[in-house]
Parts: sequence; C-alpha cells; structure tokens
Amino acid sequence: MIKPILWGVVFTLVLLWSGYQPKDTLTWFLEVAPALIGAALLLYTYRRFPLTPMLYLLILAHCIVLMVGGHYTYAEVPLFDAIKPIFGFERNNYDKVGHLMQGFVPAILAREILIRRAVVKSRGWMNLFVVSVCLAFSALYELIEWWVALLSDEAADAFLGTQGYVWDTQSDMAFALAGAILALLLLGRWHDRQLAKL
Repeated sequence: MIKPILWGVVFTLVLLWSGYQPKDTLTWFLEVAPALIGAALLLYTYRRFPLTPMLYLLILAHCIVLMVGGHYTYAEVPLFDAIKPIFGFERNNYDKVGHLMQGFVPAILAREILIRRAVVKSRGWMNLFVVSVCLAFSALYELIEWWVALLSDEAADAFLGTQGYVWDTQSDMAFALAGAILALLLLGRWHDRQLAKL
C-alpha cells in the first residue's frame, strides 16, 4: 500500500515538474485540472470514505499520465515520438494511453462505489453500469474538448491532440471502453480481496 504522505510527495513532485515550462500553459492547465480536482476530492474524502490501496495507486498513475500529457501536450510526448517509427505509427499515440486510463481507473472507482454502497446486487449488472459510467465519462470529456476548441483557437489543437486523425474522438472512446473492460477482467478479484479488508 502506498502511504498517503508518499502519494502526496509523488503527486506534488510530478505536478511541479509538469508545470515547469510546459509546452503551452493553457493546455497544461486544461490537462492537469482533472488531476488537481481528483487530488482535492481524495483529500476531502480520505477519512470519510477511504478507498482501497489499489485504487489510490491507480489514481496516482492516472494523474501522472495527465501531468505528462499536460507538460508536453499529448501530441508531443517525446517517448511516443521515439517509438513511432518502431511500430509504424503515423502519429504520437500518447493520448491513447490517456484514454485507456480514462476507462481503466474510473472503472475501478465506479466498481468500488457501487459495491460499497450496495447500489447493484448482481455482478453482471454492476459490470454493465461500470462500463456505462466509463463510456459516459469519456463522452463528456470529448464534449469538453469540443467546447474548449470552440472557445479557444490557440489551445484547441494542443488540447484536442487529434493530429489530423479524423476518427480521433471515436477511437478515444473505444480506448476508454477497452480500459474499462480490461480493468474489470484483470483487477476484479484483486479488488474484491482489497474491498474485503476494508
């Protein structure tokens, strides 16, 4: 289990690095804002509704993905530029990592809330609700990206990160869907064991 102090130190160090001379300040803020909101919510709910250690670790990993994307912009993360020729990619696909995480991590969060609050008794219905919540969240994020693009011509390209890919919005949601399903398949039993300890 990651200790709260260590979680906070890692989060703060990556945030400071991310905010130091980012590629585009407005894009940085837009990309990092969900991590800041998430950290504030975790701090607020830590004593009232503590989460499983797995979920805290996953949220931190998701925040790091957001902060790296914010620093460079999702279309210009150097590692993913470097691997483009290796895999024959035409674009920097770091945004797909972000969208996979956008399904993967919220799936465990939604699962934890649904189980602990006994919202749904059937595991089949719960899995359907978890995937539906993740898809709804992904669609909302795509709408936010669209609204930002309409309001700000300067940050639109960097924030959207489409890189000329006409199906970017649909593939983003498909990656979130895949992330949600993977999380349920790969982490469900481990998550159950951690929930039992709460």
